[in-house]
Amino acid sequence: MSDTTSLLIELGTEELPVKALPGLARALFDGVVDALGKRGIAVERGDAKPLYTPRRLAVLLPGVAAEQPEQASEVLGPYLNIALDADGQPTRALQGFAAKAGVDWTALERTSDAKGERFVHRAVKPGVATRALLPEILREAVAAMPIPKPMRWGDHDHGFARPLHWLVLLLGEDVVEGELFGIQADRMSRGHRFMHDKPVWVGRAEDYVDALRGAKVLVDPDERRARIVAEVEAAAKHAGGSARIEPDNLAQVECLVEWPKAVACSFEAGFLAVPQEALVATMEANQKFFPVLGDGGRLSEHFIGVANIESKDEGEIRKGYERVIRPRFADAQFFFVEDMKQGLASMNDGLKTVTYQAKLGTLADKVARVAALAEAIAPQVGVDPALAGRAAGLSKADLQSRMVNEFPELQGIAGRYYAMQDPALDDLSHDDRLALANALDEAWQPRYSADDIALSPLGKVLAIAERLDTLAGGFAAGLKPTGNKDPFALRRNALGLARTVIESGFDLDLNRLLADASIRCNSKVLSADLPSASELERSVEVLESLDISSKELMSALESILGEQFDEKFTIGVVNCVTDQVPHLKDFILDRLRGYYADKGVPVQHFNAVAELRPASLYDFDRRIDAIGTFAQLPEAEALAAANKRINNILKKAGDGIPATIDPSLLKEPAEAALAEAVEAVYAETGHALAHGDYVDALAHLARLRPQVDAFFDSVMVNADDIALRNNRLALLRRLSERLGSVAAIEHLSG
Repeated sequence: MSDTTSLLIELGTEELPVKALPGLARALFDGVVDALGKRGIAVERGDAKPLYTPRRLAVLLPGVAAEQPEQASEVLGPYLNIALDADGQPTRALQGFAAKAGVDWTALERTSDAKGERFVHRAVKPGVATRALLPEILREAVAAMPIPKPMRWGDHDHGFARPLHWLVLLLGEDVVEGELFGIQADRMSRGHRFMHDKPVWVGRAEDYVDALRGAKVLVDPDERRARIVAEVEAAAKHAGGSARIEPDNLAQVECLVEWPKAVACSFEAGFLAVPQEALVATMEANQKFFPVLGDGGRLSEHFIGVANIESKDEGEIRKGYERVIRPRFADAQFFFVEDMKQGLASMNDGLKTVTYQAKLGTLADKVARVAALAEAIAPQVGVDPALAGRAAGLSKADLQSRMVNEFPELQGIAGRYYAMQDPALDDLSHDDRLALANALDEAWQPRYSADDIALSPLGKVLAIAERLDTLAGGFAAGLKPTGNKDPFALRRNALGLARTVIESGFDLDLNRLLADASIRCNSKVLSADLPSASELERSVEVLESLDISSKELMSALESILGEQFDEKFTIGVVNCVTDQVPHLKDFILDRLRGYYADKGVPVQHFNAVAELRPASLYDFDRRIDAIGTFAQLPEAEALAAANKRINNILKKAGDGIPATIDPSLLKEPAEAALAEAVEAVYAETGHALAHGDYVDALAHLARLRPQVDAFFDSVMVNADDIALRNNRLALLRRLSERLGSVAAIEHLSG
C-alpha cells in the first residue's frame, strides 16, 4: 500500500468504568476501522489492537492511506419513453434529471435493463483527503459506542462514558484539525496522574506507546498485564508462596492501573481458621488483591496488592491495604464462629420461614422433595439411600447462615465446613461425615458452564435430585423460560442435570425420574379445584409413550402422596405429570443439542439419536458415540439413504401391513436373500443391543448393504399382487425397525 501514514486517536477522560473499559476500547477501535473502510480508505492494521488505560482510549494504526481513491458514481435517470418526446427532444423529466446532475442532457449516457433503455449519469470524483474526513470518522465511531448511561458535564448537551479532557489526533507527525465534545485536537497527551502529572508531547503517531511509557503510563494492556503478573509472582515468591492469579481478577486490576507496582502484605494468621474461600472472596472480589498460597495450595497469611504508583514510602501503602482488609476478615471470622454455635439443624429450621416459590412452598418443602428424590436415586447408583437423604436434608441449611448471607458465593462451601464440625453429625463415621460434607458443596456443581460436575457419588446424587426438583417445580409452577427470561435458571439446571448423569455414567431412567419429581411438585402446586375422573383417559396414551404404565404411576402416587391419595386429587396430578414430563424431556434434550455441538458432534448425529428419545441420558450418549463411528463406515451413507427410502414407502403404505413375513411369498431371489440376512442380523445384534454395545450392533447392520442394494435394484415393492406387496412391506418394516434400533440413521443421508 503506497502513500500511507500512521494514525493516532486518543481520547483522554476521567477514570472509566473498570468492567466496561476493554469493551469501550474495542468498540472505538472497530468503529474507526469500519468508518475508514466504509469511505474506501485503505488501512494497514498489522498487529494493531485497542489501547487503553483507566483514563484513556486510543487507536493506533500503522498505515492509513492519505486519501480516498477516486469515487465513481452512477445515478439512473428516466427511461427513454419518459425522457424524450415524439420529436426526440428532452422532456421536463430529463431536463430536471440533467440539472440535478449538473450537466447538459446531451452529456448523459444510456444504459439498459429489463424494462428498457434509460438515461444514466456517470461521474468520477477525486478522493477526499483522509485528514479532512477524520473528524467525522471519529464522531461516527464515538456515536456507535455502546454506552447505556452517558454522563453529561458542564453546560453541554453531549454525553460520553466519562467527561473528556483531551484529544490527540495525529496523521504521522501532523495534527489533524478537529474537535470532539468541545475539545480541540492537538498532539499533547497526559502522563501518569501522580508520577508524571504534565502534558506529554507526541511527535509522531508511531511514537505514542514509547512516549507514554516514558511518562509512566503503559497504554498497551498486554504489556500492563504482563508487568502485573511478573510483579505479583515475584512478590509472592519473596513471601514464600505462589500467587493465586485468577483471570477475572487480573483483568480488573489491569483496568485499574496505568503503572502497576506490586506490594506484599500480610494479615493475622488467626484469620486462617475462617473458611479460606471467604477470605479469598474478600481479597479478590472486594479489594482486587491476589492471595498467596502456601504448601498444598492452602491459603497463607500473605497477599499482594497492586498499586498504581511507585511510592517512596511503600510501607504506608502496605498499611493501607492491610487496614482495609482486616475489618472484612474480622466480620467473616465472627460470622463463622456464630454459625458454628448455631449448627446446621437450627439453620435448617429457619428454611421453614423462607418462601422458595409461592406455588411450590418454602425452602424446607423443597429440601424435603430433594431428599426424597435423593433416597430414590441413591440405590440405583450404589449410594447409601439413608446417607443420601440425610445429606440432601441439610443441603440448603447454610443458606440461613450469616456467612452465606454475607458471601452468597459460599453456598454449599460454608455447609461443607459446618458439617465437618457440627456435633449433631458425630454419630456418623469419619468417612460418611466427610462424604456428606463434601456432597453439600458438590450439590451445587456445575455452578457455571465450564465448571466440573460433582466428584463424589453422593455429591452427584444430590446434584441430580436438586436439579430434577428445580426443573419439575419450574414447569409445575408455570415458570418455563421465555425469551431471555429464566428467573429460576432452568436452562442451566437442565444442562447441569444432563452433564452430571452423562459424565457420571449413571444409567438412570430419565422418564421415571422426571415423573417422580413432577408428582411431588404438582401435588404441592395443585389446589382443591381438580378435574373430573373422566379426564384420566387422556393420560393413558402419554403414559404409554413414556413407558410408564397407569398402574405403575398410580402406585407411585399412592406411596408419595400418602394421606393425600384420593381419586380426584390423584387424577389431577396424573394429568399434570403426563402433560409436563414430555415437555421437560424435550427441554433437557434441547440443552443437550448445544452440549454436543460444543463437542463437535454433527447435528445430523444428534437428531438421529434424539428422534428415538432414549429413556437414559447415558444411553443417549453411548448412541451418539456409536453413530459417530458408524458414520465413518463406507456403507453408512447408502444404508441411511435406503432407510429414508424405506420409511417413505412405509408411510405411504399406511396401515394394514402384516405383522410377520410369509416365507412362501418370497418369490424373488433378492427378497429371499434380504429376508435371510435380516433374520440373521436380528440374531447377531440382539445381545449387543440388550447390553448397549451399539458400535457392534451397527457394525453388523452395515453388512446388510449388499442385500439391501440388490433388493431395491431387482424387486418391485408395489407389486400388483396385494399379497406379494404386503409381504414385501412387512419385510421392509422389519428391516427398518432393526436399522433404526440404535438411531434414526436416515438423518445421516444428505
